[in-house]
Amino acid sequence: MKYVYRHLFFILILMLGIGEIAHGQISNAPIHWGFKKGVNGQPADAGKMLEGLLERHGAYYKGDTDKKVLYLTFDNGYENGYTEKILDVLKKEKVPATFFVTGHYLKSAPDLVKRMVKEGHIIGNHSWHHPDFSKVSDERLAEELEKVKVETEKLTGQKEMMYLRPPRGVFTERTLVKAKELGYIHVFWSLAFIDWNTDSQKGWKYSYDNIMRQVHPGSIMLLHSVSKDNADALEKVIQDLKSDGYTFKSLDDLILNKEMKESMLY
Repeated sequence: MKYVYRHLFFILILMLGIGEIAHGQISNAPIHWGFKKGVNGQPADAGKMLEGLLERHGAYYKGDTDKKVLYLTFDNGYENGYTEKILDVLKKEKVPATFFVTGHYLKSAPDLVKRMVKEGHIIGNHSWHHPDFSKVSDERLAEELEKVKVETEKLTGQKEMMYLRPPRGVFTERTLVKAKELGYIHVFWSLAFIDWNTDSQKGWKYSYDNIMRQVHPGSIMLLHSVSKDNADALEKVIQDLKSDGYTFKSLDDLILNKEMKESMLY
C-alpha cells in the first residue's frame, strides 16, 4: 500500500507541476525516490510516471533487465570503520564500484578516497553538506556539487565527475534539469534496504538476505558503507551472485551501452 500511495502522491505533484512547465517554469515539487522492490529475480518498478521523468532527464535507476549485470554503488556520508574491508573485498573479487561521497567524507577520510580511485573505482557526487535538494537554490546546488568535484580532483586527480546521487533520494524536476546542465547524470537505485542505522545492525545474514531477495538483472545496488552487516556480507554476496551467473560492471559501462544502443537507432 505504501507503494501505491507514494505513486499517487507523485502523480499528484507531477500534475500540479504541469501548469508551471506550460508557463515556461519547471516544477520544484519535492519527490522522494521510491519503487516497488524486485523479488524472485523480477525487476524493481518505479512506475511509468516516475520512469518517464527520469527518461526525459537522462537519469537512471536500473540497467538492462534482460542481462544479468549488476552495478554496485555505495553512499559514503561519513566513515564508520568498514570501508577498508569493503575495498579489500572488491579488490579480491575484481568488482568495480561507485562511491558517492560528501564533503565530510572527503575531509575526514582522504586516504580511503585516494585508494578508491587508485583501485579503479568511481567517485560520485553526493553533495558537500548533504542538504535536501528541493530546498536549495540553483546557485547553492551548483556550489554543493562543485565543492565535491574540486576537492575530489585535488585529492585523487579524478578530473571528471559525472554521476550524482541526491541526498536521501529527495529531488525535484528543477534539480534534475539544473544538475544535467552542470554535466551530471542522476543515478538512483533499484535495490536498497535499511542498512544505514548503525545502532541497529543485525548481522551479516540480514544484509545478505535483503540483497539476494531483491536482486534482479540490471540492478543498481545501493549499500551504505557505514554498515558492519554490509561489510561482513559483501564477499559472500558477490561470490554467490557470480555463481548465479551475474557479472559486476561500472556505471561507465551502463552509460556507454545505453548511448551505443541509442546511436544505433538513428
